[in-house]
Amino acid sequence: MQLDSRPNRRLRCAIYTRKSSEEGLDMEFNSLDAQREACEAYIVSQRSEGWVATRERYDDGGFSGGNLDRPGLKQLLADIDDGLIDVVVVYKIDRLSRSLMDFSKLVEVFDRNGVTFVSVTQSFNTTTSMGRLTLNILLSFAQFEREVIGERIRDKVAASRKRGIWMGGYVPLGYDVQDRKLVVNEAEAASVRRIFERFIELGSATVLARELRREGFRNKQGTLIDKGYLYRLLNNRVYRGEALHKGKSYPGEHAAIIEADLWDSAHSILQESPRKRANNSRAQTPALLKGLIFSENGAAMTPTSTKKGAKLYRYYVSMDVIRNRETGEETAPMRLAAGMVEDAVVTEVRRILQTPEVVTQVLAALKRDGLGAYEADAIAALHEFKALWSQLFPAEQARIIQLLVRRVTVTAAGLEVDIRREGIAGVIREMVAPRRMEAAE
Repeated sequence: MQLDSRPNRRLRCAIYTRKSSEEGLDMEFNSLDAQREACEAYIVSQRSEGWVATRERYDDGGFSGGNLDRPGLKQLLADIDDGLIDVVVVYKIDRLSRSLMDFSKLVEVFDRNGVTFVSVTQSFNTTTSMGRLTLNILLSFAQFEREVIGERIRDKVAASRKRGIWMGGYVPLGYDVQDRKLVVNEAEAASVRRIFERFIELGSATVLARELRREGFRNKQGTLIDKGYLYRLLNNRVYRGEALHKGKSYPGEHAAIIEADLWDSAHSILQESPRKRANNSRAQTPALLKGLIFSENGAAMTPTSTKKGAKLYRYYVSMDVIRNRETGEETAPMRLAAGMVEDAVVTEVRRILQTPEVVTQVLAALKRDGLGAYEADAIAALHEFKALWSQLFPAEQARIIQLLVRRVTVTAAGLEVDIRREGIAGVIREMVAPRRMEAAE
């Protein structure tokens, strides 16, 4: 790894510069330029040894030296592996890295490719044991300095949070930042209150998330919310006017959005087990096939349920069984698990909606209603029925089934589903309507 001092040996020198912050980088002559100028002058002083600066710039402005995730450094290492560099020149060794562990990895790369590392302001030779000792000592102090700075910042953040001061970062829905302080955004705050109130009414974050997604409700970043986002929002004590630090809350400088009564009501529900809340939600869900499902002999099958422990089981049971009526020898089942039969009916409806004759019928109906321009939307709605169905609120699912299904008959061979063909066009027209409204806007 020793440098060849023969005049005919050209040594390609790559200059690497770095600055942790972006402050001052827009100046005509910034810190990176000053580092490069010093390195270029040093390379010129070594011209008799065959040193020549490469044209490629390896600059990392606004990147920390505490890790190796830097675009300029990555390009430098790639060029070293490609055999394009003989010497790496920096102003100070901490420009290359402030981590002893990271620097040892870089030295391994340099050694493997026969590359020498030179610091302009700290004269040493990495090819000797003394040079490596000096380098490790300097790096240890650089790492110590970085850790001390980190401790100071963490202490300052902790002290500020205990005083209720907002220290930057993610701005929660319902607030804006003015003069480095959180101030209430009244329009968003109203949405946050509505979410808390609606959660108390429904008792289910899953159901509420579906409802809000159908309404097109978006978070502060403009994306549709999900159940995980709702849980974070409902547990965010910022809305109570508090500042958090490492799990502890302190009175904040900002105003509260959620009153204590509303917060306590929501959290009394959250303290219940998710399984219990899910069972409560299912108990409140309307039976999908109520009034539509019958046994083979014509007796209505009514929805019933039973609980075993915390789990709720739903069924459709023939009225003959409930009223202990004599029916002779029955071969068809008189009791069916609700989830199983409902899934089977929805699957059959989805299959029928995608048949060519139904597609033709729907398109003809749209033309009669003057909606022929939306044929593509109607076809997409027919083929995307599964995805659209999963986004519907349970009550809306029940309404759609009432429009599409005339009767479900339970036989020994299985289920017979009688579809209301005249209702299909109306359902698809409803699905197309939102797109039609968007186009009109």
